[in-house]
Amino acid sequence: MTSISEKVIDKTGLKLHIVTTDKYKTNTLVWKMKAPLEKDTVTLRGLLPHVLQSNTKNYPTNTKLRTYLDDLYGASLYVDLAKKGEFHVMSFTIEIANEKFLTDPTSLLEKAFQILTEVLLQPNVTNNAFDSATVDKEKRTLKQRIQSIYDDKMKYSSVRLIEEMCKGESFELEANGIKDEVDSITPETLYRYYEKALNNDEIDLYIIGDVKEQEVVDLAERYIKLSDRPKGERVQHDRKQIDDVKEIKENQDVKQGKLNIGYRTNIYYGDEKYYPLQVFNGIFGGFSHSKLFINVREKASLAYYAASRLESHKGLLLVMSGIDNNNYDKAVSIIHEQMDAMKKGDFSEDELAQTKAVIKNQLLETIDVARGLVEVLYHNVIIGKNISLNEWMEKTDEVTREEIVDVAQSIELDTIYFLTGTKGE
Repeated sequence: MTSISEKVIDKTGLKLHIVTTDKYKTNTLVWKMKAPLEKDTVTLRGLLPHVLQSNTKNYPTNTKLRTYLDDLYGASLYVDLAKKGEFHVMSFTIEIANEKFLTDPTSLLEKAFQILTEVLLQPNVTNNAFDSATVDKEKRTLKQRIQSIYDDKMKYSSVRLIEEMCKGESFELEANGIKDEVDSITPETLYRYYEKALNNDEIDLYIIGDVKEQEVVDLAERYIKLSDRPKGERVQHDRKQIDDVKEIKENQDVKQGKLNIGYRTNIYYGDEKYYPLQVFNGIFGGFSHSKLFINVREKASLAYYAASRLESHKGLLLVMSGIDNNNYDKAVSIIHEQMDAMKKGDFSEDELAQTKAVIKNQLLETIDVARGLVEVLYHNVIIGKNISLNEWMEKTDEVTREEIVDVAQSIELDTIYFLTGTKGE
């Protein structure tokens, strides 16, 4: 088993998560800001991180900021947006060399704190407004980013399934925001939202690397000044009643059909049933030895790809496949057959053992990089309780056939979405 020592320290306005390890040659800082996923704010949050990482008060152009990062032995700074169940999370990451491997003894960890907090707390602002040229540039880029989802039909069909399946729920929103709302954002409205987010978001700062705990605490106190904030809320999961299975067919000029199927599991990360659900997904469609891959893609030659994944904080199981436009009925039928087989416990001990091994290997591969480790640890912030990596792996090992069949019974078909070629193709 693998041991990860995470020390969590409550500070004013944020939680510090310190993971001391000599596994990586770099030190990584990840600043995460979590707020409810809402239509009124989703596009502002889609834009804000990109504006913040473009420049700062002391480095008022992107070139100056990036040149400074290059001077720090090629430090990297990047941002990310994600949906975690009903939450919208902005992440800011800086990776910097550990000076132990350099001849220069300057504390690069301090430099990392300095520049990360400058990006976040000293933005390029005049008269309560972000720099207008930066905002305009990032608005154009954001519209391209949102548009790119519609141009990539595999991504597009996944997004459309969620939109149809989760209509009326906040989860229907895309993490990058709504394209039609980008133009209405001004440097002033974005700055007002930035101040609100900084005062209200639940903030977690992860420091991963060969660091000394006290040094990290001292640096945080020196560079981070935040106000107290409301306690982060926890989502109450309501069981969704499915009266009728939705079936949506959309016609576009596509050569290859995209068949996406959504199920409700009503099981979430942190639930005891999550471990058997994860193994269920692995056998059903999660890996290359799964039923979907072998029966839909290999044996029946119906799909170019066929796989499934879990939305761990939303209680969804999603199937993605690419098929010929005229193979819709056959493909749907075979996917249903694989689900029925799982509900009946029609899988071998070898499949069960292989799936557990792959899940554990996947977890170990994820934590091979510092930001992957942060993503694994951040699950605990979302659910508000602490599950260690060892516990996750042990409970995966303990999953029985009966538990898998039991969770399979609770999985309900919700929506079938098919993106197909234009009529008469």
